[in-house]
Amino acid sequence: MLAGKVYDPSDAGIMAEQAEALELLYDFNASRPSQQAERAELLRQMFAEIGDGCYVEPPLHANWGGRHVYVGSNVYANSNLTLVDDGDIHIGDNVMFGPNVVITTAGHPILPELRARGLQFNLPVHIGRNVWVGSGVQIMPGVTIGDDSVIGAGSVVTRDIPAGVVAVGIPCRVVREIGEHDREFYWRDRRLDV
Repeated sequence: MLAGKVYDPSDAGIMAEQAEALELLYDFNASRPSQQAERAELLRQMFAEIGDGCYVEPPLHANWGGRHVYVGSNVYANSNLTLVDDGDIHIGDNVMFGPNVVITTAGHPILPELRARGLQFNLPVHIGRNVWVGSGVQIMPGVTIGDDSVIGAGSVVTRDIPAGVVAVGIPCRVVREIGEHDREFYWRDRRLDV
């Protein structure tokens, strides 16, 4: 399952392990806004690794409840983050996710006969440090996004994105490097005053 090979996700052993992981996800999503300490503890139990200062706004959706997700420190995720974490997902420090972001590691073979048998494969996703992922972005299996990059809202990331760029679109493509203009303006022609 974690080796990138085609396998049957309906295997009884896999399904039992997955069902156990989803119990904690249910508890996280059912928590009250006043239960921040409990939410943080649940995330520590759910994820493979999670650093300090992370905040995930419920509801969170995850095939494996975060069991195959490795999160750095100071990560912020707005509501409806979906982690198709059948394979590993690595998220660096200081990453921000807008609402309704989907990160998927699972894919299905092109050959119809294999799909008819319900087979799938998983490829890991790597998101570098200090990345901003805009609302409604979809990140596909096997993608790596480099440090300091921005992925524009609504993009579908099907290929690797280098470090230090702004990338947008369907499919997502680099439109420019982050540079001197960004030191003076925080949004289009809005001058930075901090």
